[in-house]
Amino acid sequence: MRSGCRLFPLLLLALLRGLCHGREAAPGAVTCGSVLKLLNTRHSVRLHSHEVKYGSGSGQQSVTGVEASDDANSYWRIRGKSDGSCQRGTPVKCGQAIRLTHVNTGKNLHTHHFPSPLSNNQEVSAFGDDGEGDDLDIWIVQCSGTYWEREDAVRFKHVGTEVFLSITGEQYGHPIRGQREVHGMPSANHHNYWKAMEGIFIKPSMEPAKHDEL
Repeated sequence: MRSGCRLFPLLLLALLRGLCHGREAAPGAVTCGSVLKLLNTRHSVRLHSHEVKYGSGSGQQSVTGVEASDDANSYWRIRGKSDGSCQRGTPVKCGQAIRLTHVNTGKNLHTHHFPSPLSNNQEVSAFGDDGEGDDLDIWIVQCSGTYWEREDAVRFKHVGTEVFLSITGEQYGHPIRGQREVHGMPSANHHNYWKAMEGIFIKPSMEPAKHDEL
């Protein structure tokens, strides 16, 4: 009993520290269930998809980068690697595995061993139906702190093939003229930094916090 009494204050202190740390991290953190746009900080374009399929490679739905900030096809939902692994409103940790689901088409950000059409890097596509795809939809959030903060530039490393979600500036012609190629690169560099932009960020209280437009 005496040993338990001595341990109780230590356990209580640890619990309080954990609660305080969670409150400090949550306000500026990207959370599970949030819907947002992602800006490539090097090339100033947002991650985008649409019902246009690649004419080569996998033939799956294409993923591109667009300059417009108000395009509704640039919204992505943050989800866990499996259902229940990323509860709505929970701050996303650095090193956490996530899926990015395209809001308008329900397909997941995906990559695989096909060459990308323009740069011959690794093709990035949108894959699956109603948010359900396969193991090649999973990405690791790489950031420097404890949580993915909205103001931070982060990288997304693919679990299955270990490439980084990247843009190097190649532009498409018809029918998606001016849009940039999105691809996977094996090295971490200035072409694969992304920042959370416009969207709705879910607070731990389950109340949506607006961040610009949606």
